[in-house]
Amino acid sequence: MSEDDRDLEALKLKRLAEMQKNISYKKKQEDIKSLAEEKKKNKPSARDVVIKQLGYRGLEVLEQAEIQFSSQTKFVIEKLAELISSGEVNETLDGGKLLALFRSIGVNVRLETKINIEQDGKFVSLSDKLSKSTQSNDASES
Repeated sequence: MSEDDRDLEALKLKRLAEMQKNISYKKKQEDIKSLAEEKKKNKPSARDVVIKQLGYRGLEVLEQAEIQFSSQTKFVIEKLAELISSGEVNETLDGGKLLALFRSIGVNVRLETKINIEQDGKFVSLSDKLSKSTQSNDASES
């Protein structure tokens, strides 16, 4: 073999080694990327973490906050999930606590409020009771 052939063969081997190195590097990158995606899929969302921590009427308050103040609520959910995941918040968040949290940061979530009273063994809404008593007073005055 001539010296040119040997040089050409050495260059081919060097190029082949570089190509194999690039292929293995790309494969490692793909493996790392797929592992990260798999972790992300298996990791519960911030909202799921918060929902697991909610107690009585907590979900109702959270849903109303999402409807009324979606962008602010997303931020609060993310921060709450971080605190819950880190263990700084480990108590159950009922509706009152969650509502107080939202109001303390200036997000005034409005909830539908009903007051029921017992009348003749049945629960009647206060507005119905007042409207009936007003109607009966108007009828007796006539």
